Amino acid sequence: MPENTSTTVEESEAVKTATPGGPVRTKEDKPERVASMWSDAWRDLTHNWVFLVSAVLIVFLLVMAVFPQLFTSQDPYAKGFCDLSNSVVPPSGAHWFGFDVQGCDIYARTIYGARNSIIVGVLTSVLTTLAGGVLGMIAGLRGGWLDAVVSRFTEIWFAIPTLLGGLLVLAMLGSGSVITVSLIMAVLGWPQLFRIMRGSVITNKQNDYVMAARALGANGWRIAMRHILPNAVAPVIVVSTINLGVYISAEAAFSYLGIGVQAPNISWGLMISDGQDRFLSAPHMVLFPSLFLSVTVLAFIMLGEAVRDALDPKLR
Repeated sequence: MPENTSTTVEESEAVKTATPGGPVRTKEDKPERVASMWSDAWRDLTHNWVFLVSAVLIVFLLVMAVFPQLFTSQDPYAKGFCDLSNSVVPPSGAHWFGFDVQGCDIYARTIYGARNSIIVGVLTSVLTTLAGGVLGMIAGLRGGWLDAVVSRFTEIWFAIPTLLGGLLVLAMLGSGSVITVSLIMAVLGWPQLFRIMRGSVITNKQNDYVMAARALGANGWRIAMRHILPNAVAPVIVVSTINLGVYISAEAAFSYLGIGVQAPNISWGLMISDGQDRFLSAPHMVLFPSLFLSVTVLAFIMLGEAVRDALDPKLR
């Protein structure tokens, strides 16, 4: 009988390749997806409507802060921008947000006010994350007397309320610029990030993969950068994102009280302070900057909550 040379459909579609001394691979073979905490978190975030909505709002606000000229043709810092004849004129089709007491267009000032408010929030969050994260990483990894000394100092520093301490320092200075407000809040706010990073590092040091890497001869720097840091930084990122909105609202509070960003600079808190005396007769002076401030703070808090849900395996 002749040998049967017919093949099945599956065999005809398979394209077999072989390498000397290697396994036979077919066309259907596909490389396995390498799963990681970050890839899983990103996949969850892209399917989370809270993250998508907050991300769109934040991108819009960042573009508005960096390129305010895209949203208004008026420059509130230009000479002749304010006209007293337009004082407290209510919103209209030509001027959507109306005018303030000085006859300045509130819409243009609100657009330009986003820059200072967001800069303070972003700069403070970056500084607190770097300072608290680096110190927490060092203390958690080294342990011993270094950890004890830094932890005790942090506990003492942590006892100073960030908002109250900032009020006292700025009151002594009289007023503050964007950089000054950011530095003061960063100096007072880093202990929170230190404690979170230190605790996360100590927890991850005891995991099996760290023990295995150490047993295989990996040095301390490689273990810290490749195994501990990528897993320990997740809670720090979550808290920093939420704190960004908190710092924006704190800057608004300082400016509202007259010790934060001051004229001729523009801030949402400063605009709210300028309109408080005429809230009943001209509520638009307070309404629009308050609305933008609330939406900005809410967007960053929503983003932080979504990131927390994605990075916390207990919530999956």
